[in-house]
Amino acid sequence: MKMNALEIRNLTLSVDRKPILNDFSLAIPGGEIHVLMGKNGMGKSSLAKAIAGHPDYEVIRGEIIFRGENITQLPPEERAQRGIFLAFQHPVEIPGVSIANFIRAAMNAQNKKMETVAFYRLLHENMDRLGLNRNFSPRALNVGFSGGEKKRCEVLQMLMLRPSFAILDEIDSGLDIDALKLVAGNINSLRSETFAGLVITHYQRLLDHITPDHVHIIENGKMIHSGGPEIVYELEKKGYALLNPEETS
Repeated sequence: MKMNALEIRNLTLSVDRKPILNDFSLAIPGGEIHVLMGKNGMGKSSLAKAIAGHPDYEVIRGEIIFRGENITQLPPEERAQRGIFLAFQHPVEIPGVSIANFIRAAMNAQNKKMETVAFYRLLHENMDRLGLNRNFSPRALNVGFSGGEKKRCEVLQMLMLRPSFAILDEIDSGLDIDALKLVAGNINSLRSETFAGLVITHYQRLLDHITPDHVHIIENGKMIHSGGPEIVYELEKKGYALLNPEETS
């Protein structure tokens, strides 16, 4: 039996005293990639930020267990050091900090230091894999980038940091078909018994290239369905009314 890479136990979450998640549970075994879907405003991104340790998200009750350790009260930097990575739905711009310097600082903070020549060799190899121009490396992080470039830059950080658990929040938004294939291929390249992930998406098209082990549906902060990847194709045809037949009656 596989050990769970991540386990959410009866998590109730609020932001500014507004309830976001309600008694939410989820288990993702090591080596598996799960998908979380749901309508807008149902708590998907809130869950992602809570796992990463965003301070605005208050845990009212419940636990977040990462590789057997309760990390519910750990600050975000300690969660990152343990191997948790979050690709943001809306990546922030950081003027004055280059892509290369940002990634190198993150690697140093996680005790993944590299000699300069080796670092740039690996950085450029990964940029090539993602179709990012190498001239981007000295540019300020995400400043002036298109939506698709920002998302590929998030994946670049993941490839360099090699986390053991990645949360990819709408990583497919803003990507054209070719970029989507590149991003999906690089996510698939990380799949192993020591890597697990949670992919948050609205659309089936990403899952044409990344086959998940399980798909979960969230509504009003609660898990309402879990199943195999086949549910995604039904949702694409019939929408979320598939899970709430009374909506169409």
